[in-house]
Amino acid sequence: MTNPEALDLFRQTGALLQGHFILRSGRHSRQFFQCALALEQMPIVERFGAALAERVRHLAPATVIAPAMGGLVIGQEVARQLGCRFLFAEKEEGRLTLRRGFKITPGERLLVVEDVITQGGRVAETVAIVRGCAGVVVGVAVLVDRSDGTVDFGVPLHSLIRLEVETFAPDQLPADLVALPAVKPGSR
Repeated sequence: MTNPEALDLFRQTGALLQGHFILRSGRHSRQFFQCALALEQMPIVERFGAALAERVRHLAPATVIAPAMGGLVIGQEVARQLGCRFLFAEKEEGRLTLRRGFKITPGERLLVVEDVITQGGRVAETVAIVRGCAGVVVGVAVLVDRSDGTVDFGVPLHSLIRLEVETFAPDQLPADLVALPAVKPGSR
C-alpha cells in the first residue's frame, strides 16, 4: 500500500479531518487523523494491518505491543497478520503500564504498533516499558507518522503514511487557527 493509497482510505472514511485541533501533545494543528473512523471498518483494518505486517515481517517479532487506546485495533491486526502474540499497555495513574497479567520475558522480541505519532510520546513510553522488562524492541510500526520521520526511537520506524503536518505551540497560533474554535477529538 502506498502513501497516497493509505491517505485516500482516510479521506474515504472521513478519518482525515480539517479544522483547528489540539493534539495529545498540547500542540495545535489544522489536520487531525481520527483513526478510529477508518478502523471501524474491518476490511480496512485488515488492509492496513496486512500492509504494516508486510513492512515489518523481516524484523521477526515474537510479540506486538500497543499503547491503549489508539494502538489497540491496528496492533491486534498486525499481530494477527504476523501470527504472533499481542498485548497492550494502558494507563494507570496517568502513565502507561502493563496490567491484566501481561508479562514480557527477558530477550523477547517486540514490535510496538501505534495508530498515529506526532512527537511519539506514547510510543516512547511503550518502548521504555519493554526495555524495563529486558525485552528487545525490534521496531515501531504506525499507520500515520505526522513527524515525517523526524521522531527517533532508536529502532526502525515503519509507517503507511508519512508526512509533515504543521503544528503550533498554543501561544504561537496563526490567525486562521485563532479564528476557529479548537477541538480535541482524540483520546485525553
